[in-house]
Amino acid sequence: MSQVPVHATAARRLESPVGELVLLASAKGLAGLFFGHRINAAEVPGDDASNQVLEAAEKQLGEYFAGVRTGFNVTLDTRGTEFQRAVWAELRRIPFGVTRSYAEIARRIGKPKSVRAVGAANGSNPVSIIVPCHRVIGMDGSLTGFGGGLDIKRALLESEGVLLAVGE
Repeated sequence: MSQVPVHATAARRLESPVGELVLLASAKGLAGLFFGHRINAAEVPGDDASNQVLEAAEKQLGEYFAGVRTGFNVTLDTRGTEFQRAVWAELRRIPFGVTRSYAEIARRIGKPKSVRAVGAANGSNPVSIIVPCHRVIGMDGSLTGFGGGLDIKRALLESEGVLLAVGE
């Protein structure tokens, strides 16, 4: 189960082609985007129908799933270590419909021996889809761990036109 960011003050649940999503906002921006089956509902703040951050995120996600948006510009308020933030910034640079390996992300942030740490930072990304951790795959092109589950990872990549090897 994913942990609700402590600075989240508002939430919104929405249905998507990959199941329920839970959006979390702080006073400064989007603090979380989690798959509904991966977060403890009892920890989620109350739904807020008027929160502008949540409104923007919901609109942009709707456009993404409709195939008319390839990037996001919603204000983020993610918390993490300096290393995690570096990984998440690099994830945001992966273009729509493109994948990168964990090793490539490690090289791009100047830490080529930190492949496993990149995997851990990728797995702790609090804003799935918008910070596209689903675009990170194994060096051999295989699908590897994803907080939402590999079926969701595959669906997101396929919706972006990424062709995956049979049996992955």
